[in-house]
Amino acid sequence: MTVMTDRPHMLTEEFETLARIGAREVEGLRLEFIDGKLGVKAVPDGDHGLIIEWLLRICIQHRPDLFLYGEQGLRVQQYREGRARPDGVLAPSGFMKAQGEWVAPDPVLMVVEVTSYDSDTDRRDRIEKPRAFAETGIPVYLLIDRDSCEVSVHSEPDGRRYETVRTVPFGKDVHLPDPVGITLPTEPLKDWVR
Repeated sequence: MTVMTDRPHMLTEEFETLARIGAREVEGLRLEFIDGKLGVKAVPDGDHGLIIEWLLRICIQHRPDLFLYGEQGLRVQQYREGRARPDGVLAPSGFMKAQGEWVAPDPVLMVVEVTSYDSDTDRRDRIEKPRAFAETGIPVYLLIDRDSCEVSVHSEPDGRRYETVRTVPFGKDVHLPDPVGITLPTEPLKDWVR
């Protein structure tokens, strides 16, 4: 029997319930809800974790007032009340206090994604997430792309997209614009790709 519904997509509350149940029942399951679509994010490998560690150390060294939170759920996009779980969220230390699993993006300075070796990486990390984070107004989106061995810095969100995207190969320094204001020496990234 097929049940017809007038609703074109899942409600945010339904997603949050499903995400809680999934995380409790299936080890490593990480769900996201972007542009009204349910998605599953790949579980990171060891090199992925080393990249986040490398970035965390640089951020703490240059901006001790900030912290790079790993896997923090964010409320993104005005449209369809999205939920994303970036690999890293750079924000003032302690910003998550009393916010729960899905925090408001207001104080976030930068979100970070490190590509995984899965079939959804292109759509998720290169198309959907930059759009969702730009729509939310997050100032900087950093994509560490292990497939192309490049780092892309997206900045100047206009409410629909990032107006500026700078891409450099691993090994070349890249500046993260204000409000982050850090230069990344990307040479070490060469050691954490297949």
